[in-house]
Amino acid sequence: MTVLRPIVALLASAEFARAYTLTSLAAAFASFMIERLTSTTTVVTIFALLALIGAGVLIARREELSLLRFAPTSLLGFLTLAIVSVLWSGNKPHTVLGWLALLGIATIAITIGHVRDTLQTVRAIGDTLRWLLSISLGLEILSGVLLDMPLTPFGIEGNLALGGPIQGIFGTRNLLGFMAVVALITFVIEWRTQSVSRVVGVLSVALGGFLALLSASPTVVVLAAAVGMTTVALTIVRHAPPARRALVQWLLGAAVVAGLVLAFARRHQIIQLLDAGSDFSTRADLWNAILDWIGEKPVTGYGWFGPWTGGEYPFQYINFQLSNHHQSALNSYFDVLLQLGVLGLALFLVLGGVATVRSWLVASVRRSVVYAWTPLLLVTLAVESMFESFTLVGAGWLLLVLCALRAGQTRSWRQNIDDAHTGALPTLGPQS
Repeated sequence: MTVLRPIVALLASAEFARAYTLTSLAAAFASFMIERLTSTTTVVTIFALLALIGAGVLIARREELSLLRFAPTSLLGFLTLAIVSVLWSGNKPHTVLGWLALLGIATIAITIGHVRDTLQTVRAIGDTLRWLLSISLGLEILSGVLLDMPLTPFGIEGNLALGGPIQGIFGTRNLLGFMAVVALITFVIEWRTQSVSRVVGVLSVALGGFLALLSASPTVVVLAAAVGMTTVALTIVRHAPPARRALVQWLLGAAVVAGLVLAFARRHQIIQLLDAGSDFSTRADLWNAILDWIGEKPVTGYGWFGPWTGGEYPFQYINFQLSNHHQSALNSYFDVLLQLGVLGLALFLVLGGVATVRSWLVASVRRSVVYAWTPLLLVTLAVESMFESFTLVGAGWLLLVLCALRAGQTRSWRQNIDDAHTGALPTLGPQS
């Protein structure tokens, strides 16, 4: 025990918590670059080690943790269903590996959520994305301007001089666009909370906006519109008198429903305006094929696999049918429905939906703008999930679990139980 005491003290220290958070975020956000420069085995090993270290940190800090608020119930239910699906999976070893990937990244996210508060998390994500986006821009300048040739090891095509699309170190323009939007939300929150200087804030926002624009990703426009409208709505609610806040919430909810109905009715014009006809056509064909397969096993799905990296059933048949090599359903909701059926989709929607409602209610009454980060990021993940499956793997899954945990820590039925046992009263009134 004497030998372990220094190790436990190190794992429980604030300095180690900050280093662990930055390392984990860098590994998650730069996983594509790491895989291209090394191998898939290296990436898996890094995440496995980080998950084990995270478990060690949680054990070292066990006296600070509350079992009731350790993790969202919907997250535990989703993870349980994913491993139980091994019973009907056509490739049990791959299902176990896919579940371990989910569990490992979830463990990392839970660790970060317990050792860092919201502002510290925002600062860590901001610092990480500032470096990674700067590296992306530097490599794009090197490839597209100075050398005028692709940088194949990084997956960079060198289209910067042509005005895009560019990929940076993230592999695809859609993933770069998504990370740029996440960065923009984070940079603005940093700026508003005065966590960084004005110069750093302005340059960071300019960097994120520039890369989002040059990614030429149609989803960026949709994400920007969704985040912009959410920001306006949240601002209106935050400035509404407390007596009228509930009415404002209901009116905004009705406006959102009306907007979604209008967007669906005008979807063809919107697609044409975004010049995303070919992208949407590809997705429509894929989703139609997936729906046919879902009809065979609507309740349980075909078992959890995560990305379509192997030749599992029915993924290889879907790709053969479409003469393509899709590695996901290009939609998180369809992917969950295909792999875990309606039960999995229900748990996935509850995980994101409840977290969004909780974080929105907290952000609407707290004075500090830092509380707006969680609902804005959850809206980004929800919208992005309609066009990509990023939310189920890597950085997207880490952010979803982290936001769900953060929302549950701030406002949940388990907090009330925990506070009742400790004699504390939950406070959700305006705070600084």
